[in-house]
Amino acid sequence: LDAFKKLLKAIPENSGMAYVLVQHLDPNHESLLPEILQKVTSLPVSEISDDIKVEPDHIYVIPSNKLMVANDGILRITSRPPKNKNERNLPIDLFFTSLAEVHQAHAIGVVLSGTASDGTLGLKAIKDHGGITFAQDEASAEYEGMPNSAVHAGVVDFILPPEQIPAKLQQLTRQITISDEDLQNIPQQEEEVFKQVLSLLRIRKGVDFTYYKQTTIRRRILRRMILNKTEEPAGYLQYLRDNKSEQDQLFQDLLIPVTSFFRDKKVFESLCENVFPSILKNKIPGEITRIWVAGCSTGEEVYSFAICFKEFLGDVNERIQVFGSDLSEPAIAKARSGMYAKNEMEGVSPERLQEFFTKNNGGYQVNKNIRDMCVFAHHNFLKDPPFGKMDCISCRNVLIYMEPYLQKKAFTTFHFVLNLNGFFLLVKSETTGGVPDLFAPVGKNDKLFTRKPVPGRFMQVTSQRSEDSLSRIDVSPGNETARTDFQKTADDILLSKYTPAGVVVNEAMDIVHFRGSTSGYLEQSAGKPSHNLFMMARNGLAFELRNILHKAKKEKKPILKENIPVHINGALRNISIEAIPLPNTVEPYYLVLFHDYNSNGTEELLLSNRKKVTGKTKKDDKDIRIQLLERELSQAREDMRSITEDQEASNEELQSANEELLSGSEELQSLNEELETSKEELQS
Repeated sequence: LDAFKKLLKAIPENSGMAYVLVQHLDPNHESLLPEILQKVTSLPVSEISDDIKVEPDHIYVIPSNKLMVANDGILRITSRPPKNKNERNLPIDLFFTSLAEVHQAHAIGVVLSGTASDGTLGLKAIKDHGGITFAQDEASAEYEGMPNSAVHAGVVDFILPPEQIPAKLQQLTRQITISDEDLQNIPQQEEEVFKQVLSLLRIRKGVDFTYYKQTTIRRRILRRMILNKTEEPAGYLQYLRDNKSEQDQLFQDLLIPVTSFFRDKKVFESLCENVFPSILKNKIPGEITRIWVAGCSTGEEVYSFAICFKEFLGDVNERIQVFGSDLSEPAIAKARSGMYAKNEMEGVSPERLQEFFTKNNGGYQVNKNIRDMCVFAHHNFLKDPPFGKMDCISCRNVLIYMEPYLQKKAFTTFHFVLNLNGFFLLVKSETTGGVPDLFAPVGKNDKLFTRKPVPGRFMQVTSQRSEDSLSRIDVSPGNETARTDFQKTADDILLSKYTPAGVVVNEAMDIVHFRGSTSGYLEQSAGKPSHNLFMMARNGLAFELRNILHKAKKEKKPILKENIPVHINGALRNISIEAIPLPNTVEPYYLVLFHDYNSNGTEELLLSNRKKVTGKTKKDDKDIRIQLLERELSQAREDMRSITEDQEASNEELQSANEELLSGSEELQSLNEELETSKEELQS
């Protein structure tokens, strides 16, 4: 109570924040806390009733005999469950964890004077989601158990006496409350600074964060700036260059190590009921079962898999190997030791704790028979050679931090290393929608997928380490080097002068690379800048481009369309367009080439076509023109037929989907009638 009073007295009237106080209260007595605290502050202090909407510059107090969670700006209270000797009441951990999940980087947790360790796990959740954490200093705390537990767990950013905490909060408010939209649209100068920060980490750690979700990355960098009392990104960049330990700490912060034992228990129940039996059914007796947990952090999920498989097998003697990999070396070191603090064992039942763990130095260590089933490695699955011949891969809460390009790269890797009947596990917020041809969902609601039997698109690239080792090999200059040089020079001249202009586009038809001068065929239209090929096409070329790219995509072979009339620099010319699918690429890419065989006008093109089409040189231009138009009409009819077939197929799919929706609607109507009948019976 004394710590609460000191903190409340120091809160200014217009701080713009809401304050929620959670205290261990006697469940058998009404709390007088709101009345006591109202005497020391001018801000409104109220006891929380169910579904209360949080407002700034208000103080909310948990009622006695209740538990509370945050849910998108609403505080919800539930009755405290009956006391169980095996379960501790941890209202602060419960509230902090829910606050972190909902408000992410906007959550701030403060642990004040108190006994035991409630709040430590909650502060870890807030810190893992990018929030800021405080603890009361030992000197001012009447009971130092709770703040010290949090400090020793390494989950506290600031250690201060209660009366100094509100002033610190005011300093942090501007940087904490920056929106995702503001982070995406930062000034060019700051964007360059952030890129240089990522370059430093790439040099230091060999990990490139360029294609990670930049809002998350930038928010994490801002968080480190707050902790280092740096206001400008340029100042932090200089500090980072001079301080290797800060580079290491920023790297660990960017990895977001969120994990726990048996996280989402329904998933592990599904593994025992569906996945493990299916894997063993396809195994030759004595063959080892291989499971890979990619992005395993401190190893809790790896051991959870091993324990579940051990329970599933019982006394049956089957071999299993569970691989855990992560970018964080400290996390892998902890995973290998198998040592976990008491407050990290929340997801483990008393029975499992008794059977699979040994008490050791106030914490718990995974038993050796389970540790022997697990192999941990410092590994980057986006760059390093992957583990092979896997029966099951789990990659949960990793891909959500990556942009689609990296997600597709990861999916192709996992598809390549999974066995034919292998399983792939994600979390609810993740999906394989970017590669629908590689994985098929097992059920409607589970994020469990099976590998489709299609050829893999995985391509192993050279890792940074192999490149470094190659660069150290001394190559003596000789004839071979000189020959390669002049060949390259000749190739460059030929490419620049004699190859047609063109572009490379991705699956979304966005231009990713220009080759040669394309100004005669493409131009930037008025309005918002775009690199979409169809938006940039000149003079009605969009229809032709859309048509041949559709064919190239469908038939997976080069498509050429000739004699397309187009105005270039005021002159009418007939050009040809060619679309070529690029082979052996992780993502589908297409090369679009613009062939302009005539540089002097239409007359010469007609003459050349006359020779090619008729084999005669003396024929009326009118007849030549008719033949060209007939060919173009025939091509247009072919294009129209192809488009009509695709349209009919789409209509059939839509009709089928419509019938399914109607069927679902009828079922819902029937269910609604049953509910209405039940309601009337209950009323009766």
